[in-house]
Amino acid sequence: MKGLDITTPSASLVVQRQPFGLEVIVAGVWTMDAVLPSRSQVLKAIDASQSSTLLRFDMSAVQRWDSALVTEIIAITQAAQHQGLSVDSSSLLPTIQNLLNLVSALPEKHHPPKPPHRITWLEEWESGFTHILQEAFATVEFIGQLCLSSLDVIQKRSHFRRLDWWLQVQDCGPSAFPIVTVISLLVGLILAFVGAVQLSLFGAQMYIANLVSLGMTREMGCLMTAIIMSGRTGAAYAAQLGTMRVNDEIDALRTMNLEPLAFLVLPRMLALILIMPLLCLYADLMGIFGGALVSLTVFDISTAEYLDRTIHAVQMKDFLIGFVKSSVFGVLIAFSGCMRGMQCGRSASAVGDAATSAVVTSIVFIVIADSIMTLICNRFGI
Repeated sequence: MKGLDITTPSASLVVQRQPFGLEVIVAGVWTMDAVLPSRSQVLKAIDASQSSTLLRFDMSAVQRWDSALVTEIIAITQAAQHQGLSVDSSSLLPTIQNLLNLVSALPEKHHPPKPPHRITWLEEWESGFTHILQEAFATVEFIGQLCLSSLDVIQKRSHFRRLDWWLQVQDCGPSAFPIVTVISLLVGLILAFVGAVQLSLFGAQMYIANLVSLGMTREMGCLMTAIIMSGRTGAAYAAQLGTMRVNDEIDALRTMNLEPLAFLVLPRMLALILIMPLLCLYADLMGIFGGALVSLTVFDISTAEYLDRTIHAVQMKDFLIGFVKSSVFGVLIAFSGCMRGMQCGRSASAVGDAATSAVVTSIVFIVIADSIMTLICNRFGI
């Protein structure tokens, strides 16, 4: 059995000097899969010629060709024009002439590079102030839309599904118990250790229970729970609503005459507002339990003594302060997550930006609100 003799087509490119100038003889098969010759001899002949030389092509022996031949002709023509030679384009194949006319019909625009613009500090302040105003207007607008949607739900002019609200309660309530338990327990341990280092200087380790119980009920319980929920639930709200916006699901709800705020936002907000005080109370108990572990195992404080100091240190107003703070924090977290989700762009990266912005916005609101409520409590001696 004889093997098949498969040969690769080849092309040739020869330059000759003629009385009129240079003649480039192009022959053979000029396709992408052919063996193409080098144009170096042609370029050397062009460089050695005078500017008054005429360049012509002889393409009578060309068999087949594609864009490889056009690319070669363009390169030789540009080199000749750069050297000052005159090119006889009529010697080219008519089809190649038409292609070259299309290429040269719209010359490439060369724009000089613009010098980089240096932003002054005044422009930075102006840009930052404008961004703050835009955020403020967007926040006020969302609050107004939310109030109108809530009024429609109360007057039963909008559709509100209780099943969605109950599912959101389960998602941000029982599902958050593990992370709240771990963080609150560790915060109670940290408070006990930090307080014990200072109290041991005075031999007052028995007051660890006072420090831990007051710190958890008035401040750390609600604050740490709010930060946990802003990263867990607030970001989830923004990502869910942002994905719905990218997939045009929110526009579909409007098409079906369903108000997105009443159908999507209100169940999430009401669920988190209800759950946050309960999670705060649970975090307080876990923090006090964490302080008890340190006191009982490290500093030899009895269980009865720890419970007695805790009962005498904590009053009902301390629980109420943490309860009120956690309720306010729940409103801020749900508001930030839902607002950023509804303001999300139409791209996949915008969903991640919305989730990040929701966490940052909610934490900023939490810190500001906590500072204001703490100042009010101190001012009135509560």
